[in-house]
Amino acid sequence: MSKEERKPAIQVSGLKKVYKLYDKPSDRMKEAFGLKKGRFKEHYALNDINMEIFQGETVGIIGTNGSGKSTILKIITGVLNQTEGKVDVHGRISALLELGAGFNMEYNGIENVYLNGTMMGFSEKEIEARLPEILKFADIGDYVYQPVKTYSSGMFVRLAFAVAINIEPEILIVDEALSVGDVFFQAKCYQKFEEFKKQGKTIVFVSHDLSSISKYCDRVYLLNQGKLLGEGSPREMIDAFKQVLVGQYEVGGEAGGSVEDAMNPEVLEYGTKQAEITDFYITDEKNIKTTAVIKGSAFTIHMQVKFHDRIAAPIFAFSFKNIKGTEITGTNSMIEKAFLEPVNAGEEKSITFRQNMSLQGGEYLLSLGVTGYSGSDFQVYHRLYDVLNVTVISDKDTVGFYDMGSQVTVNTVQKEASRVIPYRQEV
Repeated sequence: MSKEERKPAIQVSGLKKVYKLYDKPSDRMKEAFGLKKGRFKEHYALNDINMEIFQGETVGIIGTNGSGKSTILKIITGVLNQTEGKVDVHGRISALLELGAGFNMEYNGIENVYLNGTMMGFSEKEIEARLPEILKFADIGDYVYQPVKTYSSGMFVRLAFAVAINIEPEILIVDEALSVGDVFFQAKCYQKFEEFKKQGKTIVFVSHDLSSISKYCDRVYLLNQGKLLGEGSPREMIDAFKQVLVGQYEVGGEAGGSVEDAMNPEVLEYGTKQAEITDFYITDEKNIKTTAVIKGSAFTIHMQVKFHDRIAAPIFAFSFKNIKGTEITGTNSMIEKAFLEPVNAGEEKSITFRQNMSLQGGEYLLSLGVTGYSGSDFQVYHRLYDVLNVTVISDKDTVGFYDMGSQVTVNTVQKEASRVIPYRQEV
């Protein structure tokens, strides 16, 4: 079916969402009570957004933090009101937005199923008919009889998603919620996505998991700082998103982002400063500065160090953590037997670590360090913990932290034909 023949499920025209940012809380109060006009600046969370999503499509919305992704979903679902523009929705919506929205923390799981079902317009009898399937999909066992305030985030999203997909929606909207589930539950959810697509239902979801965006979406919208930068295939928009992250995507003559945006303003820094990290960055396989690396591709970590004292044998190091703080991998120049020489005061060294990216798709934190030994004592000259946010882009994630790069072959076993040995009688 051509684009012209398909029916729209969601139409967004000239959408704007403006917030007033006041200089002082008292200015907000003065304006609220009509005493005088408070001083404020206008912040456009969304600025003149136009979208058209067709029935049966799976559409992703990507962008940096603060780009307006969640805001537009809230307006589509009626949680927020727009400042200007128009939104038309054709079909029953089921939304999984902020974790906990629509749930009463004091109620148990089953009570919340009935509460959410009622809010969506179902009768108690209709909810009761769907309850076995909801509980089967959620798979949280006897916790369903406990107050949801006792649930882990994983159990919570299991139940919330099970409710959302089992009320027969025509349009399913999901905002990052699956990121808290385990890999097996996520796989089950994406299988449900495939079933929905075959049934001609519409799915819209926001995710930082670019591998899921690449694998499941028919089309993708790219937002940045409240503006719509583009719309197209997942590969086109992910490539454009990479340019946004490094400030190389031109929007109206201005770059749409920078590497500095990925730097941690509250980095943990310490050390004697006898040697000091003065610069650092990452380049991709094309030697372009970036904070987004495609899984399986080559990338290089660059670090520049200035020495204020003579150091007998400095050690240069890096490590990656996931966003939960778990140390995933790392190495240093001593382990790699790459540099075991003295450096004099006043010298500067440029260090590079080049390797292939084997981590799964997602967000990681890079730490850097210069250490060494003074006699038998270990010394930290300069460490920068969690200094840079690195995005790994992947369209194939295996189980665990990294990909072993397995090569799989499947061959048909040829069975040997049975031989009939003739009977020979001894004479």
